Amino acid sequence: MILALNGSSVDGSAYTDVVNLAQHAPAWLDDAVSAWSTYGLAAFAVLMAVGWWRARRVDAAASVTALAVPFVVVAAFGVDAALKLLVREDRPCQSLRVATLEACPAPGDWSFPSNHAAIAAAAAVALLFVSRRLGALAVAAACAMAVSRVWVGAHYPHDVLAGVVVGALVSLLVMSALRGRAQTAALRLAATRLRPLLVVS
Repeated sequence: MILALNGSSVDGSAYTDVVNLAQHAPAWLDDAVSAWSTYGLAAFAVLMAVGWWRARRVDAAASVTALAVPFVVVAAFGVDAALKLLVREDRPCQSLRVATLEACPAPGDWSFPSNHAAIAAAAAVALLFVSRRLGALAVAAACAMAVSRVWVGAHYPHDVLAGVVVGALVSLLVMSALRGRAQTAALRLAATRLRPLLVVS
């Protein structure tokens, strides 16, 4: 038997309040939140693509910054996944035995930190380096993603908060480090077959 942490003592009551609220919410609201929780990460991929497409019309360095966003998101996911294996916190639906909108994952599918929240936060912060407008939209979307994961019963509030912090920190560190090297990377890549990805011909 795998030993796992029980996070209900941290904010289990807050989690229960949100889940109970979801149970009494209008069906259309629950359906909308559930759909966003499940498929909303695709919206961040769209924002990344739009950011890259617009960056190509600015300059090669801007394109390099935009192209780095998905790699930063993958890095944030990796850090988050490693923390999950290290902490090994049971899902709240397993510890508290409450009815949730989302089916309760099997034991061993750890809860802390939230992957969805980390990915969304990483994408949002990285996109701020590409475009303030796209970044602001992504920040709002990331907040909605974090809330939705609690609403559907997949995570405790502290899980999504930790996921947001992990994703945002990884993204901030990597994108800040890249900022001073984007021009150099652009010059090198412009001399390769990847040039069409950097500028509009």
